[in-house]
Amino acid sequence: MAGSRTPHMQAPELSIEELTLLYQLSNTLLSTIRLNKLTHLILTALTNHANPLFERAMLFLYNDKTGTLQGMLGVTTDPDNGLFQIGNGDSPLARRWDILGSVIDKQRTSPLSQRVRHIRISTEDRCPLIKRVVIDRQAAIVEQDADSSPTICQSLNELGATAYVAIPLLSEDKLTGVVVVDNPNSRRPIQSARINFLTLFARQAGMAIENSMIYNRMEDAHFNLRDAKERLMHGERLAAIGEMAANLVHELKHPLVTIGGFAGRLVKTLPEGTRERQYAETIIDESVHLENMLSDILAFSRKPTICYSICDMAEIINSSLESSAPLHDEHAIRVIRNIDDAPAYVLGDAYQLKQAFLNLVINATEAMPNGGTLEITAYRSPVKEGMLIVSIEDTGGGIPLEMQSKLFSPFFTTKHRGTGLGLPIVNRIIQNHNGTITATNSSHGAVFTVSLPLTEPPQQQ
Repeated sequence: MAGSRTPHMQAPELSIEELTLLYQLSNTLLSTIRLNKLTHLILTALTNHANPLFERAMLFLYNDKTGTLQGMLGVTTDPDNGLFQIGNGDSPLARRWDILGSVIDKQRTSPLSQRVRHIRISTEDRCPLIKRVVIDRQAAIVEQDADSSPTICQSLNELGATAYVAIPLLSEDKLTGVVVVDNPNSRRPIQSARINFLTLFARQAGMAIENSMIYNRMEDAHFNLRDAKERLMHGERLAAIGEMAANLVHELKHPLVTIGGFAGRLVKTLPEGTRERQYAETIIDESVHLENMLSDILAFSRKPTICYSICDMAEIINSSLESSAPLHDEHAIRVIRNIDDAPAYVLGDAYQLKQAFLNLVINATEAMPNGGTLEITAYRSPVKEGMLIVSIEDTGGGIPLEMQSKLFSPFFTTKHRGTGLGLPIVNRIIQNHNGTITATNSSHGAVFTVSLPLTEPPQQQ
């Protein structure tokens, strides 16, 4: 009966020509550790136009975590898809094949490859072909048209497959993938001797792919280790700089307070409108600016201590708006509050959370020097259960796209007299409360969105 079957494999008896070819294939597979190039070499070696073993070859790699065969590549017999030989000496055993980058690009973007890459075959499929190749780890031959055979996977049927062979790629009995080969143009049957050769080749290809995957994993692990080492060294340098900055701020702050104090006394003794009084007032303004800058640096360089308690977020938001109310009146800012009626509680430090939201509200207000609307919204996330979302939106024109990625970087500021530490401090406070903060643009201005995990309300006494 026509259909699919598992070939009865005897010990392969290969001719000298086939053994030479197999040796050259082995040399070829050992020539690269790059998985992408390796897959192209494997399939092109089977369909090489100079002496094609098959007219078409398709590769599916096995993902043991998801239990699926993922389509990777499809190659046909094409004069432009060939390999070229390299090597020294007259002996065929000293030669191997290689493939041009332009051929790899063409194969990867071919219609067949695009169709193959869209295929995912579940190994839980009851298709007998899957059982024979994936479970039993044996080659399977399909001898009749796929359209009339219930034993053929639908995915291969959609590729227009007729009679074909599916063979597992194994490395020490571990499945790395499946190769499917056929002759769709000539409909030439695949001989048993050719399958014997394919079985040996598949063993070599499976080990080569497994070695490539191991190498890539080792390379990724090395990169991650090196990146972690660099971040650790960078953190140590930042810690040293932070400690030095804290000591420097401590030493500078006292002279600044003294300068500002004496300048204030001097202002009281000078007549209004004189140049000397203007100089003294400038000294006071600059002293206050420097004191604020040093305070920000000190706050950023020191590790904050969090006094945890159950915080009512509505109270914190309202308190931040009340503290900034004089600034709103000065700039003619209209404030809109959209806060859920249901109480929302967060486990954290109320003082630090107020500092974070007050900073965001002041930034939004300063973005609208000629007036505007400040809208603050607080609600429970409909997507992430147990998260509170607070957004602060202004009508100040928004944030330039090239600056959005730098907003939370230390010492980056767009203000004339800013320190560039306000938003980094806010970001650190939110992160210390297991939350996140993002900055985007709306149609009228900037939107800062804070997400914080909710906690249970305090128990009634």
